[in-house]
Amino acid sequence: MNSFTKFSLRFGAYLLVLGYLAGDLYVFNGPLNRRIQASHPDSPESIAKAKANGVVARVFNHHITRSQLDYAIHERLWLEGKNASDLAPAERKLVTYAALGDLIDHQLLRVKTKVNTYELPVSDAEIEDRLKRFTARFETKADLLAAMKAMGIPDETALRHRIAARIQQEKYVAMRVDPLVKISEAEITDFYEANKQSLQFPERIRAKHIFIATLNKSSDAVKTILANALSDLDSGKQDFPALCKQLSEDFASKETGGDLGWMSKARLPIDFGAAAFAMRNDKPALVRTKLGWHILQITDRKPAEPRSLEETKAEITAALTAAKRHQAVNDFRRALRRFEEEKIDIFLDQLTP
Repeated sequence: MNSFTKFSLRFGAYLLVLGYLAGDLYVFNGPLNRRIQASHPDSPESIAKAKANGVVARVFNHHITRSQLDYAIHERLWLEGKNASDLAPAERKLVTYAALGDLIDHQLLRVKTKVNTYELPVSDAEIEDRLKRFTARFETKADLLAAMKAMGIPDETALRHRIAARIQQEKYVAMRVDPLVKISEAEITDFYEANKQSLQFPERIRAKHIFIATLNKSSDAVKTILANALSDLDSGKQDFPALCKQLSEDFASKETGGDLGWMSKARLPIDFGAAAFAMRNDKPALVRTKLGWHILQITDRKPAEPRSLEETKAEITAALTAAKRHQAVNDFRRALRRFEEEKIDIFLDQLTP
């Protein structure tokens, strides 16, 4: 067989293979084309496989899983001081969609910050500070590891990377949003005129106390100890600083005679504030709160006082800036989600608890 004949046979074989591939892909939907179609992210096979693996949504084909969503729901409720068991079905649905929205925004920002990585440096100190605050929320190492597993974070290195990415996202949003937040003098003045009453210095008291907690103790036994101490105070057998140093479990104030400084009612626990502001000056008394028993004495009192615009200007500016920035961030997130709508897939049938 001469070289020309061999070449012709090989060329013919190539043509047959190319012809088959063309037919498979474009004419009769052969096995190769079916396999390619099945591997496409939007194919019924790919979607079914994703759902079977617990995927509830995709952003740029990045999977958001049910366990990640459940953790985000838990975290949102924890921050609001609520439990899932306390929610009605409609409330649970709202929380679920809100938590999913946060996860979707996180993934969208993750893509955007990749393009701007060099403009958004994150220092080791920033990561360390955020890591400490995150881990401090968990009582045990086991609780931390369980939370990391729910979020799809395998180890501490991955956690640090996740934290760095989140800080970068915050910086990216700030870069886009902060230049748009401006507060005018007219807005400050209008806010002051509309809120003079709430901006005034409230009534304040100065107090001192001797405190014993009732956690793991008999409430009656604690009350008896402080009742005897109060009797010694009233009779002059003991003075307040000595008794405070001897008995008080408030370690922040016991060395300074129990002094709590100046306090407004709004800044105090409800049970403590109600009792304290109802007391007369310089007459110690027993007070029961949910934490324990106190010998409480009011040492001074100041009435409510108006404050001028100049005195409140910095406070008003900070409040207006925070409110405007919050709105601007929400607007930015909604705009980003609309712009990338085609890259977001939500599997509604996977969102039921």
